[in-house]
Amino acid sequence: MIRLSTKGRYGTRLMLNLARHYGNSHDAVILKHISEDERISIRYLEQIIIPLKINRLVKSIRGAGGGYTLARKPEDIKIGEILHALEGTCCLVECIEDETYCEFTETCPTHDIWKNATELLKGYFDSITLKDAMVMAEKKDKKAKAKGR
Repeated sequence: MIRLSTKGRYGTRLMLNLARHYGNSHDAVILKHISEDERISIRYLEQIIIPLKINRLVKSIRGAGGGYTLARKPEDIKIGEILHALEGTCCLVECIEDETYCEFTETCPTHDIWKNATELLKGYFDSITLKDAMVMAEKKDKKAKAKGR
């Protein structure tokens, strides 16, 4: 089974947290608050934030009122970008990104299956923005509140 690592899952939650604060008069958030909100170790968040900064998805603000904020609007950041920054390339098998990985790529009866599935997965993650994910999260929150949770 192919699984997304905690780095990708927690990094997406970190980005959603920043998206919720984006556009507020004070939209910079310190990692300690994100750690508390998301119940993720601050040490782990400190590791995750680095590739997000390197890939220009977040920016840091120094001084009083400083912290982290999104580098672009939530509607301009795709989930695929976040996952690429944290997980690297998205492919189900190595021979999709590197056809020299296997000498049977040309004749492999399953190569096209893995290639098409990889393209579907990438397309899905690239079709969802942080803004879309925020809307999804809000719907879940409303449902949970309606059920009294």
